Formats: sequence, structure tokens, C-alpha cells
Amino acid sequence: MTSCPKILFIEPFYGGSHRDVADGLAAYSRYHIDVVTLPDRFWKWRMRGAALYLFSKIKKPQIYQALITSSLLNLADLKALWPDRSPPSLFYFHENQVIYPLSYGERRDYQYGFTNIISAAVADCVLFNSKAHRQGFLAALPGFLRKMPDFRPKWVIKAIEEKSNVVYPGCHFPAGPVSLNACKPNPPIIIWNHRWEHDKNPEAFFEALCSVQAAGKNFRIALLGESFANSPEIFQKARELFGERIIQYGFASSKKDYFHWLSKGAIVISTAIEENFGIAVVEAIRHRCLPLLPNRLSYPEIIPQAYHNDFLYNDQQDLIAKLGRLLDTIEQNSEKAFCLASAMERFAWPIAVKEFDAELDVLIKRSNLKRK
Repeated sequence: MTSCPKILFIEPFYGGSHRDVADGLAAYSRYHIDVVTLPDRFWKWRMRGAALYLFSKIKKPQIYQALITSSLLNLADLKALWPDRSPPSLFYFHENQVIYPLSYGERRDYQYGFTNIISAAVADCVLFNSKAHRQGFLAALPGFLRKMPDFRPKWVIKAIEEKSNVVYPGCHFPAGPVSLNACKPNPPIIIWNHRWEHDKNPEAFFEALCSVQAAGKNFRIALLGESFANSPEIFQKARELFGERIIQYGFASSKKDYFHWLSKGAIVISTAIEENFGIAVVEAIRHRCLPLLPNRLSYPEIIPQAYHNDFLYNDQQDLIAKLGRLLDTIEQNSEKAFCLASAMERFAWPIAVKEFDAELDVLIKRSNLKRK
């Protein structure tokens, strides 16, 4: 009886979706996966120096038959430090620094984009967490490489494209049927469960809420998601704008508490400028929240085509109009909420892991050939 191949998963930014994927894959893969992590802070320093630290920490990479890492590691540096010991590698793009939106007043430091590019170039397999993410990254590469004054490595675009694929991240909820008769509070609760950061565009979210409030619509607000020291000021102003309508303000204390709020929610809204997949949105829909999402980014992939017209919006005015209609017709939309919740089952880890394992199968075969 042959032992299960061992796989090394390095996550230098162990938080949010990075943590979810590392934990989910380790828990559900049919392979044995050892996860090595660093805390989710100082992302720029992680890209600069994590490889040097991990080189000293991981003494025998050759005992593994595959290596998985994410887009906040300089994989080229680590492979250079392990010239003859590095196993075949899978590089997973949660986000990329070629097209990631900048904070207010921030200037792009091109070295981080080039770190992503060269890491993808040296990886054996490159995976993106959505089709939109893959397409956006590849489409941006020609312009990004033109920042170089000469000797532009245009070959790298095709090289990355040919070895790249899309595998959606799993979500931490069970597979199987959802409840048909879940009771939601009245007035309806609108959910914000995204990071409190500029790339999620909270100003547009609160502007839409102000508009429906002025129109006399009745609703409550649960502001979930992780906040930071430099979170946008609009969250503080929201307390003045909405007062007692806000029934939850801040990060849920536990996963159980978080899912409790999602189960009470009626509508989940995204106004994101950047969203490469949207685990938070999928989790909310799985708990029977009706979505209102931009008709771009990864959202048209997540929402079944039959529901695009109802739940994807094209601009701010369309968001306001559709939000007003949803608030008026929550009960009439209960069957759609059930159907959408059922459609999210494909993202449950027990199902999503199959595509990850298929990619790992290819890496394991490559590793076995290398060892012969």
C-alpha cells in the first residue's frame, strides 16, 4: 500500500480568503497537506522577504511532491534558494499587484507586479480564483511590460497563459440542500460583509442606502466584515446617517455569530471596485440573502445567468432602483432566494476541492517523473 503523497502549502499572508483556501484545502483534499503560514500583516514585506525566512524554516522541501503558494510570496526567490530541492509548484492568484486598485493618493510600485509576473513564470501551474481575474491579469500584462524602457520580455505573457487555469475557492459551508422555509425578520436586514477598505467602495453602498431611506423604504443594516485602523471615514458617518437602523456594527466575534447574522439578512450588497471572487457574497447567498452585485468583475460567474437581470446592476442608479424594488418585494422573492442559495452549493468545499485535487494530480505526476 503506497502512502499518500505529501504536499507543502506555504501561505505568507494567513488571513481572509488566503486563510480560507489554505485551511479548506488542507481539510478536504484527498492529499496530505502541511500548511506553513505567516500572519496576515505587512503584505509588502511578505512579498519582499518571506522567501528568505521560509528558506530557513523549511529544511527539507524535497520530502514533498508538490508545493502550493499564493500571490503574496516571491516564488522565484524561494525556488532559487532551493535550486535542486524545490518540488513542482502551483501558484494561486487571490489577487495580483499588476491591476490591484490603489488607495487614495498612492502611487503604484511596479516591483510588486513584476514579483507576481516572475513568480507565475517560474511556477509549474498557475491558478486564478475566477475567469474575470485571469482575463484581467493577462489583458493588463502588455501595458504593464511597456513600463520597461527596453528589452521587454513579451514571451512571458503566452508562457503564463498556457499554464494557467481557473479554480474557484471553496467556501466553509456544508454541501446538500438548503432550508425552504427559513424565516427572515421584518423589516428586512441589508448585509455588508466585506472588508472596510477603499477597494470595496463603501461610499457607493451608503449612498444607495441614503437614497432608499429618503424614498421612505423600511430596512435595517448589519455592518459586518473586518475593519482596520485606516478604514474609510464613511463607516463612522454611517452611524449619524442611519442611527438605530444599524443593528450590528463591526466584525462578528465568531464564525457562528457571523453566520447567524447572514441567516437573518435579506439582502447582501457589493459595490466593490475590486473583487476577484467574492467568498463573502457566496456565503451570504447560501444563507438566502438576495444579492445586488455589479454586472462586472467575478459576479456574473457566481450568479446563474437566469438571475442576472434581477440581481446584477449596471451603475449606481440601477443599484438604487433595484434595491428599492427588492425592499418592496422581499416576500415575493423567497423562491428566488432559495434557488440562488441552492446554486451556491457548487462552491462548498466538499465539492470545490475536486478541481483543486485534479490540478494536484497533474503536479504529482510531474513530481513522480522528476524523481525517476
